[in-house]
Amino acid sequence: MKRILLGIGVAFSLYACGESDKTTDTAEVDQTNQENTEEPTETQTEVPDPIDAESSDKYSYEMVVEGLKIPWGFTFLPDNSMLITEKNGDIIHFKNGTKTQVKGGPEVYDRGQGGLLDVVLHPDYNNNGWIYFSYASKEGEGDGGNTAIMRAKLNGDQLTSKEVLYKASPNTTKGQHFGSRIAFDKEGYLYFSAGERGERDVNPQDITRDNGKVYRLNDDGTVPSDNPFIGEENAVEAIYSYGHRNPQGMILNPETGEIWVHEHGPKGGDEINVVKKGANFGWPVVTYGENYSGTPITDERSRPNMADPIFYWLPSIAPSGFAYVTSDKFPELKGNLLVGSLKFQYLELLNLDGKKITKRTKLLEDSGRMRDVRQGPDGNIYVAIEGKGIAKLTNNQ
Repeated sequence: MKRILLGIGVAFSLYACGESDKTTDTAEVDQTNQENTEEPTETQTEVPDPIDAESSDKYSYEMVVEGLKIPWGFTFLPDNSMLITEKNGDIIHFKNGTKTQVKGGPEVYDRGQGGLLDVVLHPDYNNNGWIYFSYASKEGEGDGGNTAIMRAKLNGDQLTSKEVLYKASPNTTKGQHFGSRIAFDKEGYLYFSAGERGERDVNPQDITRDNGKVYRLNDDGTVPSDNPFIGEENAVEAIYSYGHRNPQGMILNPETGEIWVHEHGPKGGDEINVVKKGANFGWPVVTYGENYSGTPITDERSRPNMADPIFYWLPSIAPSGFAYVTSDKFPELKGNLLVGSLKFQYLELLNLDGKKITKRTKLLEDSGRMRDVRQGPDGNIYVAIEGKGIAKLTNNQ
């Protein structure tokens, strides 16, 4: 197991966002980390104001996989069958209309927002057969759990060749902010997110600690030699960016080659961020949100040495799942983003012009908590809806 032992910090009480967070103290920052960003500071550009969402009844959906509880992630195998993760730890293989339970999955810490989370295939899956999972794990120091990454191979209805590639530490019994999504970039590096685990004034700004981070690994779990904090004293060298709150959406932008994430804010201030090497995204020193009591977390929205979001939501939609549409089946969606809303229970279309969100549209309103969204190999758009299952987007016109 590849990981780095970390120091112990003072706990700070939170509750998860809507997914929520009840802290009322103002934010603090470890000033020693201010100089650790590897990329030069970019010229600050004004963050666009939030925009109101329109509604559209152009789309509906039809159920493909029914009878699921909390389908957290799903992916498509080369034969167009699906692998689906249920938060309680179940892995479902759906093929030819039949659900089969896959044996040998990881032991998960199923508490609060934790459990079995994302699943993705290796970009070269046809040749190497690797499948990657993120999940809350009880392994390691301390009671409770923290975010882990495992890879395995599917042999019939059994996972084999299991390898734990990373385990965040220390564990905590807090039930919020595990993240976690996984994406590969065009060079084959593995990125994943881990939320700050309800320790906003301890973890996100400290590069010697896990959590509140986006990580970058080689596909075998080793740390790339050009990661930004290689050689930094006591640094967690797998960290690629920090100052995150709870990213539950992660994509490779196929046009730019960048990794994009969206993350839960507190009350207000859900964000979309373009991940940059060594960048500090500011939480909780800067934020567009506030405490759930209505009191301020900070009066700062931006700092010159911190990376700004390209977009933020007010009010928070509690985003989960993220897709960049490349399919010709829905030409009006092509080149744009789709995001699930847990709080408002719809699928959101974000029209994209470069790195600017120009329009928001609510699709499939009142359909249920949208946990994930993916484009399938057949070009269709699929969504995971809590309490229902996996559905396929259909056009009403």
